[in-house]
Amino acid sequence: MSAEDLDNYETEAELALYREYRDVIKLFTYVVETERRFYLANKVDFNVRSAGQDVYFDVQLTDAWVWDVYRPTRFVRNVRIVTFKDVNVEEVQKTDLDIPDSM
Repeated sequence: MSAEDLDNYETEAELALYREYRDVIKLFTYVVETERRFYLANKVDFNVRSAGQDVYFDVQLTDAWVWDVYRPTRFVRNVRIVTFKDVNVEEVQKTDLDIPDSM
């Protein structure tokens, strides 16, 4: 496999992932973004915890989809995120879901 073949494979995989995202976003209520991953979920339980003087986030997602091109199964029942980094949780506005089909 040449470098060009590998690049084409990765490009096609990313495009397929975007198309899957476009198809499934309408099924979810929340978008959750961390430093490492991007998730769609129908339930988010967000907790701020402390360990001594450090603060971290403990986030539980239920009925989720994970943006990860290399993951064989992107739909997961439960996800737990524990991180010291920022976590962004947004409610999906159903009127904002006018995603173009041309891609």
